[in-house]
Amino acid sequence: MLVMKIFFAVLILICAVFYIMYLWDFSLILLIIIAAVPVLMFITAYITKKMISVELTSKEDSAAKHENFPIQINISNRSIFPVGKAEAHIEYYNVFNNEINSFELMMPVQPLNSQSVTFLISSHYCGMIHIKCAYINIYDPLKIFRFKIGKNINTEIAVLPEGHEITGEVSYTDRVNEESSVFSEHKPGDDPSEVFDLRGYHPGDKLNRIHWKLSSKKDEFIVKDYSLPVDTPCTIFLDMKNYGNNSNRMILPVFDTLVETLVSVSQFMIENERVHNVVFFNAKRSRFSEHIINDADDLSAAVHELVFSVKDNLFCQEPRMYFIEKGELSLSSFTFISSQPDSPVFEHIEENIDADIKNALIVLPSPEKKLTSAGAYSEINMIPVYMGRISSSVKDIEL
Repeated sequence: MLVMKIFFAVLILICAVFYIMYLWDFSLILLIIIAAVPVLMFITAYITKKMISVELTSKEDSAAKHENFPIQINISNRSIFPVGKAEAHIEYYNVFNNEINSFELMMPVQPLNSQSVTFLISSHYCGMIHIKCAYINIYDPLKIFRFKIGKNINTEIAVLPEGHEITGEVSYTDRVNEESSVFSEHKPGDDPSEVFDLRGYHPGDKLNRIHWKLSSKKDEFIVKDYSLPVDTPCTIFLDMKNYGNNSNRMILPVFDTLVETLVSVSQFMIENERVHNVVFFNAKRSRFSEHIINDADDLSAAVHELVFSVKDNLFCQEPRMYFIEKGELSLSSFTFISSQPDSPVFEHIEENIDADIKNALIVLPSPEKKLTSAGAYSEINMIPVYMGRISSSVKDIEL
């Protein structure tokens, strides 16, 4: 573009000298034509700039990890002038990391036409991906002038976490949510408020479980199996606060592991018919969010809110504020997920939360990083979870 400007400046200067030295009409006409070309190019490019609109869109609001998802630039040119080549500068970043990636996208823009250009992006980590068209450069046909259009047009898409298979045991206790009891569809229990199944008598069955009216009709003893309550007060608390002096490259896998640990534990409890609560801080609402998880749909809704709730500054309220707000908690199990191995909140959990089982899953960079607080709390099972190794880290957990 600079070369063309210099070329036309020199050309106009030569034509001016030619006009001064020669009095023919041709020299005047040549000077006028050469001087008018840049003006005409400027006017056409400026009109085109004013009559082009740009939009950045995505078909879906969420995508899976490691998979390409399409983003579209929609350009509408209402002018009669074409743009031979438009240069779009695209930037994108994960909200869990402020490292900006960028690339250039070249495209023609046809006159009196609307068109879409699709490009693909993928992410190896979960989180909100912010995509921005920083600007689009358009040029006149001779590339003398350049104008910027479509400045700072953006969209976003949530890359959802994956669940990992973990091993463990779900313990059934006497603590039951009396207001909203849900019973197992696969396992019998001791709750007489609902009958799980009817079967024949086995030696050792209690006499008070015999269904006498049905037994008299069947001419054999029929025994009632009672139901097993699964709506017990269990809570998984995700601490999203960024504690560290971690570099930007470390923050992304830390948060990815935190979120996927939550998903993995919750999926394990769903598979074992354990209704539970998931708690995390919603930065956009400036409060802690609680979700009752009965099935995979409930977990999916909670994960969507979690990913969409994170702000660029990664602000998260201190977990102790939730405990102060809730007061005393009486739970069957309490699982705390964090990236902070040494925190005063563990003392609060041990002393003030009444739970039969207490777990703390602490995300660490690698097995070389030891969990120094592993034996510091007698009532809390401190479990290290290494980044990218959730399945091998969370073994034989009791919930």
